[in-house]
Amino acid sequence: MNPFFEWVSQAIFTVSGYIWGWPPQMPLLVVLLVGTGLITTFRLGWIQIRYFRHGLRVLRGEYDDPEHDGDLSHFQALTTALSATVGIGNIAGVATAIHYGGPGALFWMWVTAVFGMALKFTECTLSLKTRIILPGGSAAGGPMYSIERGLGKKWKPLAVAFAVFAVISSFGSGNAVQSFTVADQFRQDLGVPTWVTGLILASLVAAVILGGIRRIGRVTSKLVPFMAAMYCGSALIVLVKHFDQLPGVLLMIFESAFTPAAEVGGFAGGTFIFMLTWGVKRGLFSNESGQGSAPIAHAAAKTDEPIREGVVAMLGPFIDTLIICTMTGMVILVSGVWHGKQEQQLVVNDQSAIKVVAAGTKMAINGEVPAGSLPSGDFVVTNGAPVGFDLVRNDSLVDDVEILIADDAVLQRNLRPFDGRIRLDPEDGGGLEAGEILAADGQPMGGVLIMRGLAMQNGSPLTAWAFKEGLGGLAFGNGHLLVTLAVFLFGLSTAISWSYYGDRSILYLVGPRWVMPYRIVFCIAHFLGAVYSLELVWAFGDMALGLMTIPNLISILLLTGLVKGWVQEYVEDGKLEPPQR
Repeated sequence: MNPFFEWVSQAIFTVSGYIWGWPPQMPLLVVLLVGTGLITTFRLGWIQIRYFRHGLRVLRGEYDDPEHDGDLSHFQALTTALSATVGIGNIAGVATAIHYGGPGALFWMWVTAVFGMALKFTECTLSLKTRIILPGGSAAGGPMYSIERGLGKKWKPLAVAFAVFAVISSFGSGNAVQSFTVADQFRQDLGVPTWVTGLILASLVAAVILGGIRRIGRVTSKLVPFMAAMYCGSALIVLVKHFDQLPGVLLMIFESAFTPAAEVGGFAGGTFIFMLTWGVKRGLFSNESGQGSAPIAHAAAKTDEPIREGVVAMLGPFIDTLIICTMTGMVILVSGVWHGKQEQQLVVNDQSAIKVVAAGTKMAINGEVPAGSLPSGDFVVTNGAPVGFDLVRNDSLVDDVEILIADDAVLQRNLRPFDGRIRLDPEDGGGLEAGEILAADGQPMGGVLIMRGLAMQNGSPLTAWAFKEGLGGLAFGNGHLLVTLAVFLFGLSTAISWSYYGDRSILYLVGPRWVMPYRIVFCIAHFLGAVYSLELVWAFGDMALGLMTIPNLISILLLTGLVKGWVQEYVEDGKLEPPQR
């Protein structure tokens, strides 16, 4: 890894760690998210329950009027927002939360969703109320407009901060994380090199987003229902097949929600705060409540009633987290793969993220490598067997390790057990990919190292493994390929919608002339996300996600009183019933 890239990587990990981990006793962002959700819920009188049925009626089109300003129907606005939220978070995000936090993390994802429904209602109602209609007739809205037009001009720096962070996040959680996960899944199941997947994805994204929001709306309104039905249908089959295990799994989730995750598969478990943080963090990544992204899509809805779009918007976290994420989590837990290890064969590179540790190392709590366990020097490998060292991947020890060498990474020609040495510099941080390949006599030699062994899974490969085991013979042993297809569709649709969030933020910051250059850079970044490592890509996504959430939550806290008044007016004016035509 070159020094500049290493410096950037370390900076991303450090900033992300502070945003989501300070103070360690109870991270401030977790308190802010859950606390704002609680305050909003009680100030609006549990609106997510009282107006749930009304939201369904609006969604069915009972209140649609084609003469209203805007670009999208209520249904298209919701599917555009859902295409950004129903995505990798529902497949890889849930798996990551369970991998690090155990079954109890799923409970905290539910908590985030329940209170997140009130947050989503508030932020999307504000977005409709404060949106602007551009000269061409299209709409522009979102928290940057809610802050400036709702709180006043003196709050513009906060609005600008949100827009800047939204642009950054559009390259992170809405872009690089998506392409990485698709590329990682294709590499795992189909053996496709990540750069090939990245190139194809970037081309598909470009073909859609260069057409603007109306094309995005048309694509997502067809893609989202199909992909959600396909994925949920497969999950239901698994859960029906393992129906007898469901009561025990539900009990395990609730019992684990307030106790630290136990040691499993070489992962040392974690603290309660660690589990809580992963549940809230992945809940936010999945449903984006309070983050401020969905209001940008809902601002384009064809309606002159902000409350109406707010009640539609709050259905998002219900669909996304309480239904789809729950199905994913339950499939992972009933299949039992969350605490098991699967055989893998990986090319040793930055993406594989394999660390060398001293033989006999025990992983520390919260997935940390113990201090002093990252050795340096020459490490001997005899007929593929490591001598005096172990390997760590996905924060747990790899069993039955065999180190192979091939002439190239793509075709893996002349694949054979490695006999020789791997030289690691003290500055390399224990990364196997940084090692110099030497022959047994210490002379440099060519080739590519490949690791084979039993490793715990994380992200979408864990979910794919769960579906493969859960469906079994019903899918002829190919249940994991359903997840591969879902990852592709979810990742693609999420990136398409997030590009719109980013270009509306660019429009607010510097005007329309920079929107097209932004879209081009977005497509390039989509390719780059496919070729970097899991930890780095997710850390960048988490960092950006947290940064844009903070100014949005501040505005929600300050403007909830206004929204409460608008709800009362809406009810008093008799608008709960569809208009007579």
